[in-house]
Amino acid sequence: METPNIINGYPFIIYRKETYNDDQIKQRSADFYGWMNERRTVREFSDRNIDKSVIENILMTASTAPSGAHKQPWTFCVVSDPDIKQQIRVAAEAEEKESYTNRMSEEWLEDLAPFQTDWQKPFLEIAPYLIVVFRRSYEIDSNGKKRQNYYVTESCGIACGFLLTAIHNAGLVALTHTPSPMNFLSTLLHRPENEKPYLLIPVGYPTDTCLVPQLSRKKINEISNWY
Repeated sequence: METPNIINGYPFIIYRKETYNDDQIKQRSADFYGWMNERRTVREFSDRNIDKSVIENILMTASTAPSGAHKQPWTFCVVSDPDIKQQIRVAAEAEEKESYTNRMSEEWLEDLAPFQTDWQKPFLEIAPYLIVVFRRSYEIDSNGKKRQNYYVTESCGIACGFLLTAIHNAGLVALTHTPSPMNFLSTLLHRPENEKPYLLIPVGYPTDTCLVPQLSRKKINEISNWY
């Protein structure tokens, strides 16, 4: 193991990473974009089983995301128990039905129309795994004292991006589901006070007849400004 350099009492190690020439960099960036551009959100999941180790690898990849002061302010709760999934579906659909009926504006509903989605969420029971991401607003040290976490929302957002990329890399599909409010997830999963639900992500294989909307993503000139 490399002997660390000590700077002001803290250990540092030399960062080493494989480098590429200009042509390789261009090709790799283009290839990765093309591959990621194939990623789609799906709502039609197969119940085909996935080995637990695959999910563990996906979670460990998500945990490599940067975070404020390296606090890693996230907890990934993985649900495969059919009874708990059924309870989550019932609670989520109750909130979604209220949203579609009374909370969403006409404009919002019009924007959702091309996706042909509604308050019913059967995938919450069908997908073999539900990953519920919780953000940790603070920690409790061994003395019972609160320790602040920093940039929690931003850190969890980045980790979820890594998570979705890892799911795609494994040949699986996912959906970013945000029933609002999501407090029922804290209750059903018995989470501590310092954790708040952030995102609910069903993970699995698509069905053989899975359909997704035909859509296009914004062009480079629509998403960037150069100065």
